[in-house]
Amino acid sequence: MVKDTYKILVIDDRPDNVYYLQSRLQQENFFVVPAFSGPEGIEKAKTQKPDLILLDIMMPGMDGYEVCKILSSDEETKDIPIILVTAKVESNDVAEGLKVGAFDYIKKPFDKVELIARINSALRYAEMKKKSIQQEKYQIFEATVFTANHEIKQPLTIMSLAINSIKRELQKEQVNKNLILEKINYLEDGIKKITAVLNRLNAIKHPESKEVYDKEKDVRMISVDDLKKEILDS
Repeated sequence: MVKDTYKILVIDDRPDNVYYLQSRLQQENFFVVPAFSGPEGIEKAKTQKPDLILLDIMMPGMDGYEVCKILSSDEETKDIPIILVTAKVESNDVAEGLKVGAFDYIKKPFDKVELIARINSALRYAEMKKKSIQQEKYQIFEATVFTANHEIKQPLTIMSLAINSIKRELQKEQVNKNLILEKINYLEDGIKKITAVLNRLNAIKHPESKEVYDKEKDVRMISVDDLKKEILDS
């Protein structure tokens, strides 16, 4: 792991604990964001986007359990691993922390080796989880695009044949409007099918891209009803 790229949010109401952890973690090239209350910690978790949170359980007002529960249920912060910091290591306390979404816990007073080991373990887990989710998204994207490719080819083939048929008919001295209208119906049906596929593709984005495809911007469909009216009026 490249440690100098990781940001750790430390939430504790006691400044001496925060500064102690900050000093220890900075020695390991972590970037530390301090917070001195539960509400401040929640705000900074959303604005600073830390890679990991060290959260003290015993705080006045909003305690660590409540903070952990809020962060674990929020879409913006639910994937950030939380390590609870506690002076108590009773099984009930640990179970309560895990129940509200904590990844791990560490007891006071801190052992530096254990502290760094637990942090690194949590960060590795978060990285593996992120890669797993990314891989799953990529597989879904590939499968959807592959299916869409086949779904678009069939109506395009039919539309191409219909267009060629219309062209041949228009070259005749006596044009059969009913035949042309029939072929336009094929075009209309093809447009509906392709639009349905594009709508489905529009609902997903490429895993490696932040841009969502905008079919309304890039696709301009002809008005079939206008085309029919023009032929009937001619």
